Amino acid sequence: MIVGTFRQHGVVYTDHVIDVPLDHTNPAGETIQLFARELVDAAKADSALPRLLYLQGGPGGKAVRPANRGGFVGRALDDYRVVLLDQRGTGRSTPVNRQTLPQCGDTAAQAGYLTHFRADSIVADAELLRRYLGGDAQWDTLGQSYGGFVTLTYLSYAPEGIRRAFVTGGLSSPTASAADVYRLTFDRTAERNGAYFARYPDDRPLAARIAGHLAEHDVRLPTGERLSPRRFQGLGVGLGQRSSFDALHFLLDEAFVGGELSDTFLAGVQAEVSLATRPLYAVFQELIYNQGAASNWAAEREYRRRENFAVDNPEFLFTGETYHPFHFAEDPALVPLAPAAELLAAKADWPALYDVDRLRRNEVPVYAAVYHDDMYVPRELSLSTVDLVGAVRPWITNAYQHDGLRETPAVLDTLLRMAAEDR
Repeated sequence: MIVGTFRQHGVVYTDHVIDVPLDHTNPAGETIQLFARELVDAAKADSALPRLLYLQGGPGGKAVRPANRGGFVGRALDDYRVVLLDQRGTGRSTPVNRQTLPQCGDTAAQAGYLTHFRADSIVADAELLRRYLGGDAQWDTLGQSYGGFVTLTYLSYAPEGIRRAFVTGGLSSPTASAADVYRLTFDRTAERNGAYFARYPDDRPLAARIAGHLAEHDVRLPTGERLSPRRFQGLGVGLGQRSSFDALHFLLDEAFVGGELSDTFLAGVQAEVSLATRPLYAVFQELIYNQGAASNWAAEREYRRRENFAVDNPEFLFTGETYHPFHFAEDPALVPLAPAAELLAAKADWPALYDVDRLRRNEVPVYAAVYHDDMYVPRELSLSTVDLVGAVRPWITNAYQHDGLRETPAVLDTLLRMAAEDR
């Protein structure tokens, strides 16, 4: 149902909420709410435009909240009604966090609840939303990062809903495990560290000094918890985005006041490392790869094999997009989720997220931006997927980092022009 509508900057925004099954294999069981915001150019509000479903990156990220028609959303509004879906558990779609998950019962019940929040369930939600909005009409999809993972699941189990699929920095491998992925992403993260410290060479000894200071002192963040050296090391999660280099440098630039870490620095670190606004990002970071096997904290195992990432290494390296058991012991937003996360890390009987045979036979046109130096979705895996999945047309570029879609509408424009050429 429509729960609200407003207009600003020449765009009409319409908010929709529908009830969907928690477990799509049991449609008569418990339901949760799904929220989506639909945008249309006010001058075209009465036109029969096709819909574009935007699948947000993550996992565990709510949809973008554009305040105007700038960026890639503005470009999309030239041709589409744009549907911004809060994937289940995020934003206004029955959120899952430290406040809500304990209401599910004991640890086993909480873990069982969370098993229904992966890409297979997101796709089933999307199909119910598609029919609610447009009946049998197909829509196009735009998957950024994790949204590309969801796209491949969509093409595996409900390709009839998609006319064309666009993917930016998210052409995942349907066969790779979390361990396979981290073997590549740790290498790429080291490369991004090299590029960062080449730009800001004084930041390496400064970062090592901060890590040493944190090891020797009980330093508290504004929310009261201790800042550990490894949690500080995780500031490198953004190094795969072009815009992050300068932001990280300017944060480190104000680290010390005399011999103490400054309030300004600690407040900035808190804003970067807290997962209060997206706890599922940590919970599902490895679970999005699991099919018939447990991940068993694959990132932590890989980290311990990498001596160059030791937090006390004078040649300091920041870590990337990895979450570890210590995060669930140190971040107040994650501590209540820790017991369920432990059960899920050990869970081996995960269902398949992809139908590889069906993907080989795929006929839905897929236009994919593959970022050559992507720190999060390794190009090696993306290119193997290009060879595996039918009807994929890649655009391989080193002009952008992983945040290319957010950085400029030119990324979406390029993919749309590729699709137009194929008509």
